[in-house]
Amino acid sequence: MSSILPQNHAIRSSQQALNKIGMIQRRSSINRAMSISRHVLLPARVYCISSSSSSSSNIATITTKPPPVSEPLTYDPLIPITKIKTSNTRSILNDPSLKSTWAHRAWMASGCTTVLIPLARSVAGALDSHMWAGPLIAGCIGYILADLASGIYHWGIDNYGSAKTPGFGAQIDAFQGHHKWPWTITRREFSNNLHSLARAVTFTVLPIGLFCKDPTALAFVGVCSGCIMFSQQFHSWAHGTKSKLPSIVLALQDAGILVSREQHAAHHRVPYNNNYCIVSGLWNAILDESKFFELLEMIFFFKFGVRPRSWSEPNSEWIEETEIQSIPASH
Repeated sequence: MSSILPQNHAIRSSQQALNKIGMIQRRSSINRAMSISRHVLLPARVYCISSSSSSSSNIATITTKPPPVSEPLTYDPLIPITKIKTSNTRSILNDPSLKSTWAHRAWMASGCTTVLIPLARSVAGALDSHMWAGPLIAGCIGYILADLASGIYHWGIDNYGSAKTPGFGAQIDAFQGHHKWPWTITRREFSNNLHSLARAVTFTVLPIGLFCKDPTALAFVGVCSGCIMFSQQFHSWAHGTKSKLPSIVLALQDAGILVSREQHAAHHRVPYNNNYCIVSGLWNAILDESKFFELLEMIFFFKFGVRPRSWSEPNSEWIEETEIQSIPASH
């Protein structure tokens, strides 16, 4: 009988401890439900040590080990882990450098108007002369050469210059930094992304559109300048997620009319020296297979002693950071 009493007491102690554990777990569930919008709590650790109030003689009859030190029941919550995806996304969407200003919108309106002027005058001239073949062919040539021009320009600012380069420093810094944070282009608002090219088109194309009278030349200038101005939007779509892109954009990418996501993705992989064209991507295979840019790099090196960035081993400036990695979590 003396040996049974401690066992019954131990059983009761264990039941009481289990009841306390159940109460703590229910309380923990309520706390987690109240704070689920801000934190993620891992399962809690509960330590329970039962003690015996029976006499030392009784304990000696059932065990040869000394009784454990009695400690109170404790609840040890783990450090909460803050969710960072929502806060990161919110901070990116609210980044003022990615927003369009009224100045950006004004330049965008100016650029679009500048492109429409030669196109409208070309159509009017073709209607008067009843000669459509010349303007249509010129427009196609303008579209093809715009892709080539975008590739050459992209290659130049990817490999040469820095943020301190006069006139082009901002674009060089943006394009070279684009390799590290390529996803930011999809967060830029429309006018923010295109206003620099729209400004350049306004200054260079507007005089031609106003004073040129040849419908064929106007068609070439209008289509070529329009494709160049919108090339950054085509570039942004090439970084977009398929599920988030408009159906018409996906169809144009699949048809090869706009540069595809798969083709441009190769530009952001080692060795970072190919697939520079960002209008249709038509010229990418031709330029890469012919080693066109490698030839230009050799000419620049032997003529001016300047090495392109693509000759260097990829470092942290080239390696892409994901959206979560690039922005520290705020606890």
